[in-house]
Amino acid sequence: MRTEACLPDTLTFSTCDVFTTERFAGNPLAIVEGAGGLSTAQMQTITREFNLSETIFVMAPEDPAHTAKVRIFFPTAEIPFAGHPTVGCALHLALKDAPAGPFQTRIMLEEVAGLVPVDVWRDESTAWAEFQAPVLPFAPDAGTVPDNALLGEALGLAPQQIGFGAHRPGIWQGGPTFLYVPVSDMDALASARPLEPAWSTVMDLAGVDSAYVYTPGTVCDFRARVFSPAAGIPEDPATGSASALLAAQLAASGAIEADTARFILHQGVEMGRPSEIVLTVHTENGAPSRILVRGSAVPVSSGRIVPPDA
Repeated sequence: MRTEACLPDTLTFSTCDVFTTERFAGNPLAIVEGAGGLSTAQMQTITREFNLSETIFVMAPEDPAHTAKVRIFFPTAEIPFAGHPTVGCALHLALKDAPAGPFQTRIMLEEVAGLVPVDVWRDESTAWAEFQAPVLPFAPDAGTVPDNALLGEALGLAPQQIGFGAHRPGIWQGGPTFLYVPVSDMDALASARPLEPAWSTVMDLAGVDSAYVYTPGTVCDFRARVFSPAAGIPEDPATGSASALLAAQLAASGAIEADTARFILHQGVEMGRPSEIVLTVHTENGAPSRILVRGSAVPVSSGRIVPPDA
């Protein structure tokens, strides 16, 4: 009888589009099941084969009371936590055994960053997943926020297009680390793109590999773009982890005026893969105390993959 420690000849995989209710929008995700016998090198090879921003590998949990243990990979490296794999995987696992019609359940995922509870439910037409960020965001000890002139040079913008209102660039960590760059308006957001050599200078100075560029939206609270070329992701259509850490950026900018605030975030529009993320922030003494990220996902494909040689 096979176990996960004895790797089968092929593994089951599925793909879905996350943070959207429509196929071929949102952020694509590959989900590989029965992955307990894979080495880190094999997982990295499979991730490069799918060539998506992230691939999640599902295996038996360490604690049988939990749903699954998972590992998440960029094309270039493993990461401790990511939002769109968490949402997509939780929906995939929950919907396998879901009854017809409305339902609600909780999926417990053991991620490298810690245990991540995900509430999954379906209303009359749409299934949703909402996770609580496993780590509250904080300002890292390392890294310096670049000045507006350098940020503008790195993004192809004028210095005066960096920032709006009380929003100023910042660096926040909570598992991953992101540089947050508010820009003046939609035109600035549409024009932004990483430009070398200033881009690498900014990334080195900030001590990050990704920048979250955002501005006030017209049909949402904020619209964003995420650039992460050093991680093998030129632009990401939906970034759940960065959306969670945005809570600290918004709090620092005075954008959270109540004990509980909800924001609708749109991302990926400029890529032709529009995404919608719902961010709920609970605060105590003006600082985030509980952060929830919600989204949907739709299945796209499924099949089997031959594991690479160890």
